[in-house]
Parts: sequence; C-alpha cells; structure tokens
Amino acid sequence: MEGLEISIVHKSEAFEPFFNARFDPEFFQKYYKEIFNKILLKDHEFLGEIAFVTDGEHGNATTDKIGYSKYYGARNVLSGILSDNNVEYISEQQHNKLRKSALTPRDVLISCVGANIGYAAIVPDDIGIANIVRNVALIRSNNGEYINEYLHAYLCSSYGKNLYIRMNTGNAQPLVSLDYIKTIPVFKTSIVFQTTIRKITDLSLDALKESKHIYVSADTLLLDTLGMASFLPSTNAVNIKSFKDSFTTTGRLDAEYYQPKYEQMVSQITAQTHARLIKLVSIQKSIEPGSDAYSDDEDGLPFLRVADYSKHGITKPQKCLNTAFVAENRDVLDDLKPKKNTILFSKDGSVGEAYCLREDANFITSGAVLHLVVRDTQAVLPEYLALALNSILVKMQAERDAGGSIILHWRVGEIENVVVPLVGMPTQEKIAAMVQGSFTLKAKSERLLEVAKRAVEIAIEQNEDAAFAYLKEHGA
Repeated sequence: MEGLEISIVHKSEAFEPFFNARFDPEFFQKYYKEIFNKILLKDHEFLGEIAFVTDGEHGNATTDKIGYSKYYGARNVLSGILSDNNVEYISEQQHNKLRKSALTPRDVLISCVGANIGYAAIVPDDIGIANIVRNVALIRSNNGEYINEYLHAYLCSSYGKNLYIRMNTGNAQPLVSLDYIKTIPVFKTSIVFQTTIRKITDLSLDALKESKHIYVSADTLLLDTLGMASFLPSTNAVNIKSFKDSFTTTGRLDAEYYQPKYEQMVSQITAQTHARLIKLVSIQKSIEPGSDAYSDDEDGLPFLRVADYSKHGITKPQKCLNTAFVAENRDVLDDLKPKKNTILFSKDGSVGEAYCLREDANFITSGAVLHLVVRDTQAVLPEYLALALNSILVKMQAERDAGGSIILHWRVGEIENVVVPLVGMPTQEKIAAMVQGSFTLKAKSERLLEVAKRAVEIAIEQNEDAAFAYLKEHGA
C-alpha cells in the first residue's frame, strides 16, 4: 500500500443526495476534498443559488463560415476572453430557437464537455449576436452580491477550476452536467473586492480591443500603401476562357476558380513590386502522427492544430502527444519544433491563417500547418509577411485555390505560387512595429487576467487585505 493515496469515505458521504450518489474514487481524492472543505468553511454560496446556468444547443445546428449569429464552441473559451478563432455561424431562425443561451456582454462561459473541461472565458462588450454549442455552459449572475467578472476570476482560479473539474462524471468523454455545475461552492467576498476585480477585467478587455484595433490599422496601412484600400472585386460570376487559357495552364476545370474577382486581385498585386511566396520563404512540413499518439495528459508534448491558433495568437493546444510516442521519436520531434520568426500557415480547414512566432516553440504542429521561414530578412520582415498573408490580398488567392471541396485543402504547390505584395522597407518596419505593439497589448490583457485570478486565490488563502496588497504591488 506504500505510495498509494487512499481516502476513506463513509457510505453516507458517497451517497449524499447533494452529489447525486457519487462513488467514483477520483471524486474523493484528498486534493479535491481539501479544496471543497476549505471553501465550505468560509462564507460561500452555491453557484446554482446565485447565477443562471444553462448550456447551448443539444441538437445538431447547421453551421457555416458566415451567417446571422456567431456560434461559439469550447475552443473559443481557452484563453480567458471569448475568442473569435475559427468561429462558425448559424442562421437567424436557429438563433431565435436558442434564445435561452444567447450571449450578452460579460457573461461567463466555461467548457463542460471534452478534454478541456474547466476553461472559462468572459464575453466582451462588442459580442453582437451570438450563441453557444452544447459543450459550453453559460453562467450569469442573478444575485446582486456577486459580479460576473468576479465569478469569472473565481472559476479561472485554482480553487474554482479544480472544484469544477472534480464534478467531471469520469466517463470516456469528460462531462460536467449543469446539475453538477450548480453545486460548485463560490467563495463570497465583499462587493468592494469584486468591483476591483471587475475594473481589472475592464482594463484587460480594453487592452485586447486596442490590440485588435492596431492590427486592423496595420492591415489598412498595407492596403493604403498599395492603393487598394477601396478595391472592390467584381461581382460578375461569368468569365469566358479558352481551353488553352484554362485547363491547359492551370489544370483546373471548376468554374469558380476563374471568377473575374480573382484575376482582378492578382492583377492589382502584380502591377506593383511583388514576389512568389516560394522566393521569399522555405516551406517546411510537419507530421501527422495519428490519433493513437494523442494524449489528454498535460505532461505530453503539446500538439498544435489549425483550430489552436489564429492571426491573433495561440491558444492552449487541445491535444498532446503521449510520452511513449515522444520518447520513440525525440530526435525527429525536436527538429520539428518551430523556431522564433517562423510563420505558421494553415493549408487545411481554415486555410491561409498565418501567425509569426515570437519565441522558439515547445510544441509540434500537425501536418495541416506549414512552417514558413523567411529566406532573407533584408528583403522581407517575418511580421510584415505574416500580416500580408492574412490580408484580403492572399485570402482571396486561398479562396480561389482551395474552393470547390467540402473540406478546404490548399495544395503546397499552389501555396508556393501565392503572389505576395512587397512594399518598401520603411513601411514594412512600420507595419512590423504596429504588429508588435498589437501583441504587446494582447500580452498585457492576458497578464491582467492572471493578476485578477491570483488575487482571488490570495483572498481565499489569506484575506482580502493581502489580496489588495498583491494588486497594488502588481499595478492593478
């Protein structure tokens, strides 16, 4: 028995009606019991007593890349603030059927199904029309003594998150039901402290909003420099081509490929200084190890897929490679870890999404993510190139090349021939500086959320005075 952790639980405790007769050993781990009892010994209320709790559509909503209402899933709640990364859309009719789970500013969302249960995000003020899928729960305070921003920080804290994860049913597919969510005890603090947490959250959301604004300004500067800010592609769907000028040249027979708008875009770019992408970068491929190598164990090597990043940054990868696979393939995997200034570029799914790494990475990317390494930084700056690849100038080329299939796939040969506009180095440097400023603000937003979370933990472990002292020390 040496080295084993044992919890002795009375039958009356295991079959306590409050917990709906839990008897799985994970639920009664000492760590979870200690956290639970610690909160119970303090002033507290249960989440179902102080908040409206619901989840999203239980059926199969039809989604699209555009539509009336944004439709957020678990991958959108991993970074603390609701993200638009690869968000899908549903129709107005479907949204109206799901009014109960329609989002409002400052709602709290938390993943309740799958490997990433327990990740919480707050809804920004500019959310617009939006809804959630089944694997996300919505929590909205309906008690004047609790503020949503505080509930968010509490659920992100080690206490709230572990109390939430404890409620996992332990099935093959992790699940925390709404009934269990409602039984999570919430540490009660003063309104003064909660208001302070709200102010920190305000600053975090403001920083993220400004970060996105600066990025858009950098994109606008590129288009202005190229004289394409007011470019309106043709809406004409008819284009007459000879066999010689179509299939013989391109190998494509699908009519959508030859829409006039694509020719117009390429003509606008090639009328100015430009280069084929393969002349600017070397293109490296990663691996696709197969699902047998996947692991939900956070000790594994993070495995980044297309859904795990966007032009605005990287979220926590939803999969890892298991330790056995990593040990067997260590040399190969170490060589595949992308380095600083590598541009991650997606060729499958959400094709053409580019992100420039700001430091060496300790993860492996899937085969759907190419690594672009700039050949000559005197000719093109990596951060400029990443922005150009994310612009409408390249997005339309991706749309042209990868269209015509249910699951989008952009062939490497087509990617090599992407036409990239090149502006003067002073403008490239200005755009790169704007992009760097954008990501500095994003990092500030993330830091503020961490400060708020830690302040809640200190209030639980010590008291509010100690938490306020921590906030003052960290300039919050």
